[in-house]
Amino acid sequence: MLKLAKLLHHSGFYITFVHTKYNFDRLIKSNGSNSLKGLPDFRFETISDGLPAENQRGIMDLPDLCISMPVVGLISFRALIAKLVSSQNVPPVSCIVSDGVMNFTYKVAQEFNIPEFKFFTPSGCGMLGYLNFDQLQKRGYFPLKGNISLLSNIASYLT
Repeated sequence: MLKLAKLLHHSGFYITFVHTKYNFDRLIKSNGSNSLKGLPDFRFETISDGLPAENQRGIMDLPDLCISMPVVGLISFRALIAKLVSSQNVPPVSCIVSDGVMNFTYKVAQEFNIPEFKFFTPSGCGMLGYLNFDQLQKRGYFPLKGNISLLSNIASYLT
C-alpha cells in the first residue's frame, strides 16, 4: 500500500496515508522518527484498531482484530475522514484507496460521497482465507486451539 501511495504522490497527488496506531508506532520504532518527515503533501494519520496497546497482534489475536476493526476501525476512520473533510489546511478528500480487507472504509466513503477503490495486497491463498474467515470460525478451524507451533517442522524443509 505504501508503494502505491508513493507512486500516486510522485504523480502529483496529495496523500494522507492511514495506519492503525499500533502499526504506525511499529513503523516509527523500526525506521526512526525522522523517516516520515520532509514531504509536506504526504501525511500520515492513525486510527484505532480497538485492541489494547500491550497486545502484540500475533496470529492468535487475528480473531480479535477481525472483530474489532469493523467496529472500532469504522468509528475511528469516520472521525478521521470528518476531520479531513472539514479541514481548511489540506486539500479536499477526493478519493479513498483502501486495503481490500478493510471493508468498513466503503461505508465511510459512501457517507461522505467519496469514491473508493480497493487495493488487494494478499496472495490468492491469503485472499481465500479472508473471504472464508467466518466459515473457518464457524467450523472450529480458527482460532487455533492448544499449544501449537506452526514452525516446528520448517527446519526439515530447509535442509
